[in-house]
Amino acid sequence: MLKVVGTIFLKDKKLLIDKPRTKPTHQMIGGKVEEGETPLQAAIRECYEELGSKAIFDESKFTQVMDFDEIATSDPNLKIHFYVFKYEGELQGELEVSEEIESFLWYDSSVGEDILSNTLKHKVIPYCLENNLIN
Repeated sequence: MLKVVGTIFLKDKKLLIDKPRTKPTHQMIGGKVEEGETPLQAAIRECYEELGSKAIFDESKFTQVMDFDEIATSDPNLKIHFYVFKYEGELQGELEVSEEIESFLWYDSSVGEDILSNTLKHKVIPYCLENNLIN
């Protein structure tokens, strides 16, 4: 089973998500856990890779808030184990688009669910709403 991580960054009751260039939906900041990595190490590495070199965050402020099994949005035959971390601080600096990331969005429920990956739609957004983390 593929292990995957995502990180919840919050600002003004909105969740930071990104739009990969190769995928039709927005997703969490995150990605695959590489061989020899813990889920926490993978989450931190993916944040550096996806947010760009001008984003500033404290590696000690990541807390795992949930994990679950799911089917990958991109492949209905691929089972994944997803670890979700919450950043217990405020992201500083600037976000940079890249070859991998087309755009960023500070999401709240007024945007709707059409743009969201399955993981966001079925697990992360409900968690954020239930815990009053986003509007």
